[in-house]
Amino acid sequence: MLKNYLKIAFRNLWKSKGFSAINITGLAIGLATCLLIMLFVLDELSYDRYNKKADRIYRVDGDIKFGGNHFLLATSTDPMGPTLKKDFPQVEQYVRFRKAGGLLLKKGNENVQEENVVYADSTLFDVFTLPMLDGNPQTALREPNSLVVTETTARKYFNTTQAAGRSILINNRDHYTITGVIKDIPAQSHFNFDFFVSLSTRAESRNNNWLSNNFNTYIVLKKGADPKLLEAQFDALVEKYVGPQVMQFMSINLDEFKKSGNYEKHYLTPLTSIHLYSDKEAELAPNSNIQYVYIFSAIAFFILLIACVNFMNLSTARSANRAREVGVRKVLGSLKANLVKQFLTESILLSCMALVLALVLVWTLLPYFNQLAAKDIKLNILANPWLLPMLLLLVIATGLLAGSYPAFYLSSFKPIQVIKGKLAAGLKTSWLRSGLVVFQFATSIILIIGTIVIYKQLHYIQSHKPGFNREQVLVIHNTNPLGGKAKTFREEIVKLPGIENATIADYLPTNGWRNDNPVFADPTLDQKKAVSMQTWDVDDQYIPTLGMELVAGRNFSAKFPTDSSGIIINEAAAKMYGFSDPIGKNLYYIRDLNNPRNVSTLHIVGIVKDFNFSSLRQQVTPLSMMLGNNPGNIAMRIHSTDIKSLVVQIEKKYKAIVPGEPFNYTFMDEDFDSIYHTEQRMGVIAISFSALAILIACLGLFGLAAYAAEQRTKEIGIRKVLGATVSNITAMLSKDFLKLVIVAAVIAFPLAWWAMHSWLQDFAYRTNISWWVFLMAGGLAALIAIVTVSFQTIKAAIMNPIKSLRTE
Repeated sequence: MLKNYLKIAFRNLWKSKGFSAINITGLAIGLATCLLIMLFVLDELSYDRYNKKADRIYRVDGDIKFGGNHFLLATSTDPMGPTLKKDFPQVEQYVRFRKAGGLLLKKGNENVQEENVVYADSTLFDVFTLPMLDGNPQTALREPNSLVVTETTARKYFNTTQAAGRSILINNRDHYTITGVIKDIPAQSHFNFDFFVSLSTRAESRNNNWLSNNFNTYIVLKKGADPKLLEAQFDALVEKYVGPQVMQFMSINLDEFKKSGNYEKHYLTPLTSIHLYSDKEAELAPNSNIQYVYIFSAIAFFILLIACVNFMNLSTARSANRAREVGVRKVLGSLKANLVKQFLTESILLSCMALVLALVLVWTLLPYFNQLAAKDIKLNILANPWLLPMLLLLVIATGLLAGSYPAFYLSSFKPIQVIKGKLAAGLKTSWLRSGLVVFQFATSIILIIGTIVIYKQLHYIQSHKPGFNREQVLVIHNTNPLGGKAKTFREEIVKLPGIENATIADYLPTNGWRNDNPVFADPTLDQKKAVSMQTWDVDDQYIPTLGMELVAGRNFSAKFPTDSSGIIINEAAAKMYGFSDPIGKNLYYIRDLNNPRNVSTLHIVGIVKDFNFSSLRQQVTPLSMMLGNNPGNIAMRIHSTDIKSLVVQIEKKYKAIVPGEPFNYTFMDEDFDSIYHTEQRMGVIAISFSALAILIACLGLFGLAAYAAEQRTKEIGIRKVLGATVSNITAMLSKDFLKLVIVAAVIAFPLAWWAMHSWLQDFAYRTNISWWVFLMAGGLAALIAIVTVSFQTIKAAIMNPIKSLRTE
């Protein structure tokens, strides 16, 4: 029986090559898109699961409110890890990471700046699964000035992975020993460093400072341990260890600290949740967002559903061609169940053909998709044994879903009516078919609105004035080798034609380095009058070079020697202090948290207009600037038509002062845009898939137009005989579709507004959803519908009425 079903199925598919090609193409595009998104989603969900203890690893995060600021931190204090292991028996092991900038490594006769560096405890390999190719994981990071590198890094510097025991010069000063070489970390990891330096190298890892949160701390729980029970004891931990240091630092107990609205809490974040659910300060690397998984999964589902709807519409459009076949089969004794099996066999066969084409499309498009999504996804059925059964299940499900309605619809024809030529009524009386078209239109409108809003937000980000001028600013990074010669270098480059100004600063609005500290308005260090804020060391050229605006007071100036104890705060800080006239007021700053008696008295000389120094997802928080001499970066405002030549001149002057040092530069507008690289990348992916969904929907509309024209052939013939013009007929047939567009728009508009409004809530600075977005989306959907159906409607309208009526 199955052989007969397949034989008839192949015959029918071959007989209607055009419809079969459209059906297969639509389903193939839908399946290919669905498969690409499925691979993307599975990749996102697989992060950090390569670790053997992944289900027992947790990160200790911080939730701190102090000085009017609220901090959600991916970090905790330096004693947190050791204390948890010591005090709580359910903690099996811990490891701490400390990011503290890059390293300058000597390779032959040149220096290479490496940024992918982290300091780590020697317990690193007891927590994370990082297979070692050379060296002993138990001792690799135990001694100071020891270093573990990845296999790619080992080959880069030593041309071999057997590099344990080798020595390398760091920062032109210290010799570090390579004590281990590990396999390259999988791409599906929330951290991916090339260098792991022994944390014992840094004295701050032994400070026992419970008030400074600089360490990403991970713990492994013993099997069967409940993380919630451990979390419940964190408040007691804070009381025991943080309380005494709060008393020492601010001369108040923890209860008084809390009564002022401040608090310090810690909680556990599962390792496997970090990539998709964590967006805190001091993450080891930018994470993704679970929203994108939901959005792309929904797009995949709707695209596949649209493709199935297309199949239904195209199959029912051919009802006249199959009606007599059904009638004859029923007269000859064929049961409805047999007919249903026949049509479902055709549907699944067509779905299998579509899968073959879909796999070809995926294989072809995957490199471009990887480039777009910054992934390294591979379509390897042998390496992923679950993939083949999933594909077969997807094909069968698609075939049954797409073929169920046509199968039951076609098999329900009554033999007598069919043989007499009386078929089911057309578009107007089929509520299911109209509903499917409304679904297609509504989905298309939602995708169009989503596309427009995403582009509006990305444009808003790129055109938003962040409070500083990021255009035409060249930034030289890692200029610490200049040391005391940084000022000399700045004076030399400002003499170059095309350089308007330059500034020496460790902190820039577009880099990731941040430094939060409490600054007090009272010499007694009353925590009620403290504001936790960014504290940046800058020079007197910082504000004019970056085009910032002073709303009160003045900038730092060499004419005022007392400016060495001056401070400039932003509007957010001034507002939080509540000063009616901040200029001249004193603030008090503890420069060393380990020595609370080392208090500097600062006087406010200026108020700078608020500027965005973090993502536009966040409101501007308090910030202060003090005169300092930290040559981490040099930023210069340029004005030149020959930027390449100017950069060469700057590099020559740099190399003349520090020969052999790397010269790394970027432009500030590019650094600013890179903060939103994830949003831009995901936006392009969403827009690409939306375009595919609309393309598939157009195929369905084409099929429905063919169906409508087929059902109303005789009506069209009669109308033409009675004098109707081609334009009259075209308008009559298109009118039904435009009604469906209106219904779809009424359904889609509130859903689209809710979805995009929710997405925009992640941004503190965001565009608005204008009324014209909905008007444009509805108009575009109507235009797409009219263009798609016009071919069939015009074709039906110009048909000779004699041919239409010859059977009457």
